[in-house]
Amino acid sequence: MTHVLTSRENDCRSCYKCIRSCPTKSISFHDGQARIIFDECVLCGKCYLVCPQHCKIIRSDLERAKALIDEGEEVYASLAPSFRRVFPESAFPEVRKALLQLGFKDVEETAIGATIVKKRYDEIASTGEMDVIISTCCHSINLLVEKHYPELTKYLAPVLSPMLMHGEDLKKRHPNAKVVFLGPCISKKNEIELYPGKIDVVLTFLELKEWLESQNIQVEKSRSEDQKEESKARLFPVEGGILATMERKAKDYQYMAIGGMEDALSTLEDLKNGKIHHAFLEMSACSGSCVNGPATGEGSWVSSTLLTRKQAGKKDFAVASYSEEEVKQRFFSFSLPHHEHSEEEIASILKKIGKRSAKDELNCSSCGYPTCRAKALAVLDGKASLEMCLPYLMDKATSLGNTVVEGSDNAIIVLNEELEIQLANPCLVSLVGAKDASDLKGKPVNALMDPEPFALALAGTPIRSKKIYLPEYEKYLEASISYDERFHVIVAIMRDVTEEVRKKEHQKEITLKTAEITSEVIEKNMRAVQEIASLLGESTAETKLALTKLQEALARDNDNGD
Repeated sequence: MTHVLTSRENDCRSCYKCIRSCPTKSISFHDGQARIIFDECVLCGKCYLVCPQHCKIIRSDLERAKALIDEGEEVYASLAPSFRRVFPESAFPEVRKALLQLGFKDVEETAIGATIVKKRYDEIASTGEMDVIISTCCHSINLLVEKHYPELTKYLAPVLSPMLMHGEDLKKRHPNAKVVFLGPCISKKNEIELYPGKIDVVLTFLELKEWLESQNIQVEKSRSEDQKEESKARLFPVEGGILATMERKAKDYQYMAIGGMEDALSTLEDLKNGKIHHAFLEMSACSGSCVNGPATGEGSWVSSTLLTRKQAGKKDFAVASYSEEEVKQRFFSFSLPHHEHSEEEIASILKKIGKRSAKDELNCSSCGYPTCRAKALAVLDGKASLEMCLPYLMDKATSLGNTVVEGSDNAIIVLNEELEIQLANPCLVSLVGAKDASDLKGKPVNALMDPEPFALALAGTPIRSKKIYLPEYEKYLEASISYDERFHVIVAIMRDVTEEVRKKEHQKEITLKTAEITSEVIEKNMRAVQEIASLLGESTAETKLALTKLQEALARDNDNGD
């Protein structure tokens, strides 16, 4: 089976937005492509949400769900209570009606499983055996602890998530049931792979909407709210909702809701450092909790929170009793490789990207990492490349460009679209006898030379090897001029050909003088030949032809000198 979340390559444009947004930096970047590090990823979906090129792809399991129904299985839908995010104008009965049209045997609320879970939370807190209890409804939080804080797994409440618990409950009541969970999470697809047997397929709300649209099924608008009194656990997907459903009779516990990966990470750091004791922590990877899940599409999670609160009753769902063992969840402690790097190694990488002292470390995060030091560690771990440092690349490009432009033996000039000088290199400055480039900047180009070739280039006619004369400076230049549409500038590279032109003019003068002398010699020789020929009685035609050809050859040489 393919990974739940993957990167589509070749569309990545090196913006590093996914790395900046990834709370665990579980993305590597090489050869111009960002790739998810699956062993470290907690499937929070941040990279999926922020990628401007839509390179992150959620695995579709829609065909698997359809196949269960097509094969005649008894397929039940477990609908997460956060459905109001995608169907804000519809209550549970209307959504259930639409799902039944897809072929489901029946549809139940995942909140039924949540009711069983919250009862167990209260029981664990009442024993006081756990110093700190972290709710385990959010699989991304569970993965965060298991993969990045394995020493804290002892604080994860040993209780099934509402999704798994509802799947267990459905199959207990319907032994032949197949269960499809419909919810806002990416990570739930991974959860059923780690804990098989309770849920058969997970579809995101995005997949559900796609399925309904393909069948031209409309979810009807509700005429009134679903006022079912026994529905308190519908509060589970809003921030603080788990705590709101609990009895919280263990008064010596501090109860707190934490939403979003940033706050979750800081909380886990505090817990790791012994700063938190005797507390029950409701923790979600998404700010605002599940109503703001990554696979919900557009819309406001704030309004969805209000709608979800409004649909919740004051009493619990009627649920069956389960033993501690039946509700129990076992967690993993993933041992991710951890590399220790010396200060010398880190300093070596920093030096390579121009960070030779603390003041050079801008910590601008343009590379995706919070600090230059963190970026250096990522390079040493093989996750990042040196070229990801934007200030370093800019300095390098500027330095290289300056070296090429400043050191060129050719005159280089850059104009704006008003034909005003924006840049002149030292060769051009020297050529026109200016003090420095600042003396030329801002002046119209016609102050130096004929503007016509530059105007032609601006109009779309590139100029190649065009001779330009600067009468004030008695210089001849051979210019190639082009217009850069991206940056709206005209760039000219000009070679000083004054010496070449003067040599040709000198050669032309010599040729002209030679032609004049030759013409005189021919005339004199013709007269002499005619006199000799008359004495000898011979024709002068051949002699005249030979001398005429010599005269024509000299004339051609003269023309080529032009």
